[in-house]
Amino acid sequence: MVGSMPNPRLRSLLWWRRWAKKDWAIAAVGFTVVAFALTLLSNSWPDEPDSEITRPFHPITASDLVELTLLQNAKARGALCLDGSAPGYHFKKGFGSGANNWLLHIEGGGWCNTMESCSWRKGTSLGSSKYMDHKVPFSGILSSHPSENPEFFNWNKVKIRYCDGASLAGHPENELKNGSAPFFRGQLIWEAVMDELLSVGLSKAKQALLSGCSAGGLATLIHCDDFRRLLPTDATVKCLADAGFFLDEKDVLQHRTMRAFYHDVVILQGLAKSLHQDCVTRMEPSKCLFPEEIIKNINTPVFLVNPAYDFWQIQHILIPEASDPHGYWQKCKLNIYNCNPSQLEILQGFRGSMLKALNEFRKNKEGGMFINSCFIHCQTWITETWHSPSSPQINNKTIAESVGNWYFSRSVVKQIDCPFPCNPTCYHMNFTVFSRG
Repeated sequence: MVGSMPNPRLRSLLWWRRWAKKDWAIAAVGFTVVAFALTLLSNSWPDEPDSEITRPFHPITASDLVELTLLQNAKARGALCLDGSAPGYHFKKGFGSGANNWLLHIEGGGWCNTMESCSWRKGTSLGSSKYMDHKVPFSGILSSHPSENPEFFNWNKVKIRYCDGASLAGHPENELKNGSAPFFRGQLIWEAVMDELLSVGLSKAKQALLSGCSAGGLATLIHCDDFRRLLPTDATVKCLADAGFFLDEKDVLQHRTMRAFYHDVVILQGLAKSLHQDCVTRMEPSKCLFPEEIIKNINTPVFLVNPAYDFWQIQHILIPEASDPHGYWQKCKLNIYNCNPSQLEILQGFRGSMLKALNEFRKNKEGGMFINSCFIHCQTWITETWHSPSSPQINNKTIAESVGNWYFSRSVVKQIDCPFPCNPTCYHMNFTVFSRG
């Protein structure tokens, strides 16, 4: 039973596992990400399940906590969360040589594709600023400790909260005619947040990096060129998508589960207007929401961080609940070490599909990538996976080192890992403990 678990932090992920049984499980992906952050140290491992995890350099202190700022004039701008509350962000001012440099990070949290799932999100931090933490720790790519974040520690850093359910790209055409929630204002939120940040110094940026995790990584790709357009022409502007390269892949029953889901999101929230118009005139708009298509039309340099065995994609794209009615995949989905040889062969095929989808991007001279073979999701916003003695590495480089080499044009970075289980530095999530009771 839940109450018997010794570590109360474990309960949050078990709670998510119960919600995952609903038809709109994909809409609740944010809780996977949150639970991952809360339980990384005690329930993941590099290489083998019994390996010891190195603790972070700097335990979270009061100086790492950053206050929530609610968007000014949100109502006048029409820039509203799903419930009608004002969107928010957390801003930590840069210092020293980083005073004129900016790093923006867009929070992840899935999508909602029906009125029901969007209405449910209104009662969470993924749909309302009323439920957002007023202070959040800045770690990983947002850390202010040079030992944890050597390239960007002293930059102006902003965490943009995610409360629209459509990767900051929705439009209000399909809102209820009586003017009640849910509101689909993602594009307006993006524009209003950018205007506010430009007014407090972003307009004078010398160097800037737009980043995001999961659905926030997808938002980064959608808005990358617009971000470039808003900043000075002589500024160095690049984008980083972490675990945002979602595949248009069939599930194990050969159904296009993710494509159907994206179709519903695009229609409900009017995303076509925010997608590249050349793409939406050539094909069904929902296909244009997949990063494989988006990156074909991005002119700004982009870096992709993605695990080849992204647990979220395996659990929701490759093996969604409906595709495994008898539970054949249950143990494998919870812990990659539990997969039998035939299951591993299918997971290797999923990795192959990801690498195939990246074929053209690999030829992009300004692009960079770090595709490791870990059973994990987002990796940039947590110190243990971003840059620490025990961080995942490819060719002896952490993600932070690889991103830094790419951003500052020190070297070409196209890091692609060997297949699982070859990399002993990986963190592999183990959800098995949460499925008991």
